[in-house]
Amino acid sequence: RALIKGKRVILVDDSVVRGTTSTKIKEMILDAGAAEVHFRIASPPTAWPCFYGVDTPQREKLLAATMSEDEMCKHLGVDSLKFISLDGLYRAVGEKDGRNRNVPQYCDACFSGEYPVEPTDMIEKGFEIKAAE
Repeated sequence: RALIKGKRVILVDDSVVRGTTSTKIKEMILDAGAAEVHFRIASPPTAWPCFYGVDTPQREKLLAATMSEDEMCKHLGVDSLKFISLDGLYRAVGEKDGRNRNVPQYCDACFSGEYPVEPTDMIEKGFEIKAAE
């Protein structure tokens, strides 16, 4: 508590999906006496479900699918919230030019809504995917 009391605290997390964990962590830091809580997220906003093995909920349950960054900040009750950009994420893993939109180097569907293989079975179940541009 003595390390946190009265301080501005910046928390770094890998992602914000539904916001439940972020809210709990923020409350713990405030309860310890922090004056401010700021979040920095090491991924772009997760706005699309993953159909390839990561357990993300339906799109409407993802904060970034229904809220802007400012709205998410207010919803979480933090002083500031910033995400790395999709290009920034690619540069962080060594892709000096960022994301190649024509041939993405990695699956980034949960951030971009662009699925490398169309999840036909999930579409048939009513899941929403991004329309081709």
